[in-house]
Amino acid sequence: MTAARDISYDDTVVKMLKADPDFANEYLAAALDEAGLPGGSAALLMAMRHIAEAQGMSAVAARAGIPRESLYRALSPKGNPTIKTFLAVVRGAGLHLEVSRDPVSA
Repeated sequence: MTAARDISYDDTVVKMLKADPDFANEYLAAALDEAGLPGGSAALLMAMRHIAEAQGMSAVAARAGIPRESLYRALSPKGNPTIKTFLAVVRGAGLHLEVSRDPVSA
């Protein structure tokens, strides 16, 4: 009998993103929706980090036009990327942000 292998949450999400690249759209959208909640900014950075790890940090950094070390630093738990860096990473990951009116606020 073999023991169950522990797989971290981060590894599980990265594996899901590798298996289904379109999942990145929904994952990032959910993180953006919750960015204003307590802990939401950290969750948004984690989502971007998971997406970048699934695609390869070096590849995303190259497409974003930023050094790989800067990408790691920006998406670290203590990261605080500028909007310019965040948008470059979104584009580097092949994603697109959209804005729509919140029906509750309209």
